[in-house]
Amino acid sequence: MDLDAIQPRFDQEDDAGYPFNLPIWQGLKSLDFSTPVTFFVGDNGAGKSTLLEAIAVQFRLPALTQMGVDRHPLMQGARDLAKALTFVRRPGGRSGKRRRGFFFRADDVTGYVQAMAETVEEHQKLEQHFDESLDGYGKILATGAARQEHAALTERYGENPFGRSHGELFLSLLRSRLTAPGLYLLDEPETPLSPTNQIALLALLMDAAQRGSQIVVATHSPIVMALPGARILDFDQHPPSPVEWEDVDHVSITKAFLSNPRAFLRHL
Repeated sequence: MDLDAIQPRFDQEDDAGYPFNLPIWQGLKSLDFSTPVTFFVGDNGAGKSTLLEAIAVQFRLPALTQMGVDRHPLMQGARDLAKALTFVRRPGGRSGKRRRGFFFRADDVTGYVQAMAETVEEHQKLEQHFDESLDGYGKILATGAARQEHAALTERYGENPFGRSHGELFLSLLRSRLTAPGLYLLDEPETPLSPTNQIALLALLMDAAQRGSQIVVATHSPIVMALPGARILDFDQHPPSPVEWEDVDHVSITKAFLSNPRAFLRHL
């Protein structure tokens, strides 16, 4: 465990600017993280993603976006928020081997994969250019370096990353980053995943937690948030409060709809 609690150092006011006017700050003294996996649930606009971004800023976690959490223009609110929060670390969390971490947002994946595909293509062109324009030992060194970089990228992302389905690509990226124990923040990772792949993601999270990682996930998926032993914080309550899986609105509405879809459709 890296993060024990988050405590605001400001009072929530209606006339305060974003993100300090979010309803989640009403009456919040401390948001505690008592289990290896914590889920943020609630409607869009409740503040789940903003708080995840603030944690990513505070811990300086790498992300798929090339600008990073320190420079991304759409994360200025999260950077302002991080300065106004106290992040309580678990005692002893800084000792021993340095832990890893990552901030994963579904919105960043397409741009990242596009950049990787362009990089693979550039290495292919460089390899061809060196092969045609150089000779001798210099040619061996230059083409070998370009070929090695191309092979490393291809091994990790495939020859054509866009040749796989969106869901397969998401799972592949998550598997390649949920490796060593660390702090991992996932913002709606279920977005492109089928129910079967959501179960695969659930298994991936369980495995990472068992190997010593702390994971915080903002999600709307009843499947993903069913992870045994996880703590679910409901951001539709002010302040966010723990809730049992069967009492989450997303779960109860989904179960009711699947039990009798015609009853819902009649109202529509």
